[in-house]
Amino acid sequence: MSIIVPVWNDDALLGSMLAGTGAADPVVEWIIAAVNPGPILEQLADDKHILLVCCPAPSRGAQMNLGAARARGRLLCFHHADTIMTPDHLRSLFNVADDPEIVGGAFHRRFDNRHPWMLCWENIVQRFDRGLGPFFGDQSLFIRAEKFRAMGGFADIPFMEDIEFCRRLKKEGPVTLLHPPICSSPRRFQRLGSWRTSALNAIFIAMYYAGISPHRLHRWYYGYRHPPGVATSRAE
Repeated sequence: MSIIVPVWNDDALLGSMLAGTGAADPVVEWIIAAVNPGPILEQLADDKHILLVCCPAPSRGAQMNLGAARARGRLLCFHHADTIMTPDHLRSLFNVADDPEIVGGAFHRRFDNRHPWMLCWENIVQRFDRGLGPFFGDQSLFIRAEKFRAMGGFADIPFMEDIEFCRRLKKEGPVTLLHPPICSSPRRFQRLGSWRTSALNAIFIAMYYAGISPHRLHRWYYGYRHPPGVATSRAE
């Protein structure tokens, strides 16, 4: 199994994440697709805990495609640096890899903040996922390697690449949601506030489905959330 993590300015998150998931397991291949990797990632690569793929520019879809091109696993999992993966999640991935009927899927999602609104949002997302809604990148999307390559990987777009990919994935065959729920950082919600962030996300998803260009949405989204002069991390 290959786990591919796109990174831009989030190197510091990876050390603890890898330590908690058994990165030395020989049957799990960790691939970090990084833009301008720093000393932390270079040291991890030197210690042979990961395969480091250097990417020329920040674009999550392109980074994940570059990582997948180097992957040797028969199941590919695309994981975010600020989402916590445990040995229990790895076991779930191994179990689904043995089911030839399933072409891919994601994990149920759980936010690592027990604020009442975050609990409410978590419940909404899980209900949405069980219906016709898309899976999102911070749910650790997974897919069989041969199916990923047949689909042509992620689209070369700077925004909504996870939703675009899942729309195609669900046409390829049965997909599933795995337990235990995977824990996502609430930092995006904490920066702007839960209600504003949730509303902003819903509006941008609706605009994407309405046909507005992902390139234009990317400019609007990051222009609103990160005004000029404010540092940002694409791992969000």
